[in-house]
Amino acid sequence: MNEPFLTIAKDTAFELVIKKSRFICSLKRVNSETAAQEFIKEIQAQNKKANHNCFAYMIGDNDQVQRESDNGEPSGTAGVPILESLQLAKLHNVVAVVTRYFGGIKLGAGGLIRAYSNVTTKAIHQAGLVQRIQQATLNITVSYRQHDPLLYYLKEKQLEIANEQYGANVITSVFVDTDQVKTTIQDLTNRFNDQLEISEGEKRFNELPFESQK
Repeated sequence: MNEPFLTIAKDTAFELVIKKSRFICSLKRVNSETAAQEFIKEIQAQNKKANHNCFAYMIGDNDQVQRESDNGEPSGTAGVPILESLQLAKLHNVVAVVTRYFGGIKLGAGGLIRAYSNVTTKAIHQAGLVQRIQQATLNITVSYRQHDPLLYYLKEKQLEIANEQYGANVITSVFVDTDQVKTTIQDLTNRFNDQLEISEGEKRFNELPFESQK
């Protein structure tokens, strides 16, 4: 079974103060490396007086593009912990920039790793997660006599109606998860004694709130 395609539900920012240092994690959904780089530059421009603007991003259906930067922090203490937080949450198409305003107290390598990891994880929790699901449109042509039973079936199966067109018959279009298309067509055919005309239409991506399994 394939892993669900997860991303953040909304762009967000979360701040932690650790030993007088301010760590601010800014999260954004992006669809390309160019968009990720633009967001990094935007955060850097907004925080010119910050000591560091460290970042990491994961882009692509299979996370083909993964980058991280310590931006002047000791090697491996910032970019990698940020990236690992994104990986642990199994996110796609997300960039995280952690801005640090130094408070005068050194944290040490371990302290920095924990700080960058924690602020990123807390930002992810604040943003929330959604699962992206590919769906197909099924166009179902039904007689007026069978229309109400069809609507009852769709409600029973919790299938979302996309559109309805009324003519000699009714064409009811519904969204079905792509991995359920064949099963749904077979079920409809059996339920309505092969009296429906069913064709597959355009595909779309739907996003549903995702709760991680503890």
